[in-house]
Amino acid sequence: MTRQEIIHQIKKKKSFLSIGLDTDINKIPKHLLKYKDPVLEFNKLIIDATSDLCISYKINTAFYESRGLKGWESLVNTFNYLPKDTFSIADAKRGDIGNTSAMYAEAFFNPKSSEMDFDSITVAPYMGKDSVKPFLDFKDKWVILLALTSNEGAKDFQFMANDDAYLFEMVIKKSQEWANPNNLMYVVGATRGEAFLDIRKIAPDHFLLVPGVGAQGGSLADVCKYGLNKDCGLIVNSSRAIIYASNGEDFANAAREEAKKVQIEMANELKAIHF
Repeated sequence: MTRQEIIHQIKKKKSFLSIGLDTDINKIPKHLLKYKDPVLEFNKLIIDATSDLCISYKINTAFYESRGLKGWESLVNTFNYLPKDTFSIADAKRGDIGNTSAMYAEAFFNPKSSEMDFDSITVAPYMGKDSVKPFLDFKDKWVILLALTSNEGAKDFQFMANDDAYLFEMVIKKSQEWANPNNLMYVVGATRGEAFLDIRKIAPDHFLLVPGVGAQGGSLADVCKYGLNKDCGLIVNSSRAIIYASNGEDFANAAREEAKKVQIEMANELKAIHF
């Protein structure tokens, strides 16, 4: 999916919502356990209930890889069930020496190898350019680079300062030598508030993937206040607050209700900037 296609979906749906399919077999409604693949059944019903309200689905691969072969089958089948007009994110947080990253890229970007053809993948930048480039070598694919995360441990490294810049700022600046706003995004946690102002000074045109709204306590209003740009420039993810809104047989309807609340708030934010 190209940048213009993402922007088109935002305008069409009046939404920049991504729904995280962080599907834990121990948390899904018990009545689904009768199915051959309970995780897939859960995901399909969530997707059916919400696809008109979101522009993206983010699949956190750890929830699938942890279940071995069955989990990997759930991952592949869930990917192939995603609507073609939604931006697909493999939240895999890969990044290794070049030849290893090349194999990771094959796993998520080459359907002939893995039956999966994600639009994007999250990548850890710690090992530098040669660990990121193999993902960028795939045409029309996106790298979503970890920049400023919302977890407590982010303070251990990301806020280390040198020459009046934090490490996360140096990562953003340096990575722009490798790619451009048409194939590179950044992960910025929703709990970081005014930090979006500084990030927009460095990366005014890039899309930002923003986790942490909902269960993690991030404020959508603050994210929009400091992070919106002329193209919207945000993909805001919510996982648990939507997909686990109910653990009963009404879970899909409950998920839709929660997604609709977020979509309405996003529509109002877009209207306010005349997008």
